[in-house]
Amino acid sequence: MRPSYPSDLSDLQWEIVRSFFESKPNKVGRPCKHSKREIVNAVFYVLQSGCAWRLLPHDFPSWRTVYTEFRDWQNLGIWEKVNTFLVKTWRIKKGKTENPSAAVIDSQSVRTTEKGVHAGDMMGQKKSEEEKGISWLTLRDSCSEPRLVEVMLAIKRALSRF
Repeated sequence: MRPSYPSDLSDLQWEIVRSFFESKPNKVGRPCKHSKREIVNAVFYVLQSGCAWRLLPHDFPSWRTVYTEFRDWQNLGIWEKVNTFLVKTWRIKKGKTENPSAAVIDSQSVRTTEKGVHAGDMMGQKKSEEEKGISWLTLRDSCSEPRLVEVMLAIKRALSRF
């Protein structure tokens, strides 16, 4: 039994999203060595702590296992499905319709350079090409899609409301 981390899902939270992660396995390959719940908890640990996959504490499944499952779930659209389900469930719980009838788009503009970096970051701070590459790789490898981090944070926030 490992110690509990603040990023771990409670029993109630896990019951709400369990079905998305524990689908029937393919009858190909070895049986799962780790529970899906531990892998989901490890993904949320990486997200909340901001650590690299390789720095995942040793009381979680190996970082390769966690990252592989994370990528598989991402490719299958599981994170988006969980987010959509939680939004609809929360709206129904609040007495609203499943789908919103209107949306608000904020038109605030932010000055950027052609590369998409805030202009303030470019002034007086010259990064070497290597540093630029590392920051880009960190962003790409840690979340793969910038929106995915937002979705996963929304999932964690939504689960805390149940």
